[in-house]
Amino acid sequence: MSRQQWRTEYCRMAEIKKVSVLGLGRMGGALAAALVGEGHDVTVWNRTPKTLPGTKSAATPGEAFEAADVVVTCLSTHDVQQPLLSKNIKTLVNLTSGTPEQARATARWAQDNGVEYVDGVIMAVPQQIGTPGAKILYSGQREHHVLHAFGEPVHLGEDAGMAALHDLALLGVMWSAFAGYLQAVALLGTEGVTPQQFTPMAVEFLNEMGVLLPEMGEETRHRVYETDVSAVDINVSGLRMLADTAAQQGVDAALPEALHDLFRRAQQKGHGAHSIASVIEVIR
Repeated sequence: MSRQQWRTEYCRMAEIKKVSVLGLGRMGGALAAALVGEGHDVTVWNRTPKTLPGTKSAATPGEAFEAADVVVTCLSTHDVQQPLLSKNIKTLVNLTSGTPEQARATARWAQDNGVEYVDGVIMAVPQQIGTPGAKILYSGQREHHVLHAFGEPVHLGEDAGMAALHDLALLGVMWSAFAGYLQAVALLGTEGVTPQQFTPMAVEFLNEMGVLLPEMGEETRHRVYETDVSAVDINVSGLRMLADTAAQQGVDAALPEALHDLFRRAQQKGHGAHSIASVIEVIR
């Protein structure tokens, strides 16, 4: 979506003007500032009182609910959020991170109390909020409400838990990639190789790996794992070498040991001659 298309769509959706934001951490503050920048009448509440230019401060969550057509929550956890919720909310846009089941439980509460509900996750850093570079994954009610003020909304279906599930799946990829990179930097650092020397090579390698994901996804969908390239057997041996080398170099080997165990279990299930994609049969 181009910048102009994004702005046009936002203007079409920006009918609701009174919005309250609960939670003024880095992300919550960015959300409130984006709403102010788009001309909304914004009320904010934070457990530790804070002020934000262009907004009105509410003394209590109840006061924030009364002041708004839409309430946006961006709190630390669902456990913090849940006691604050009230049936006086007209529309709740939940951007508090949580599990799919927590999102579904909040959706059930909203339905029981006549509250319109959207559950979303923010795929961006605070500095990106208010630009089309920020993606807001959301599920539940189809209406975007104020989401266009924050970035490009992506609807994932009526099941309120789907946004949280996608969020955690994507973060799982991120955490795994970052951990692998840090393992590599630590390993090479034992021989004086600097991150500056190694990182360009890692970036190029990761880009090449990304090209393989669509094919791997198709293998897992059809559960057909024949291969004439990198079979599980070879990778089990490679992971054993990586774990042993890490230990020999004085680096923590927990990560490669865990991967070796995972791939070895796939091997033991009869997937030794199959592609790496077959490891999903253990994970499943």
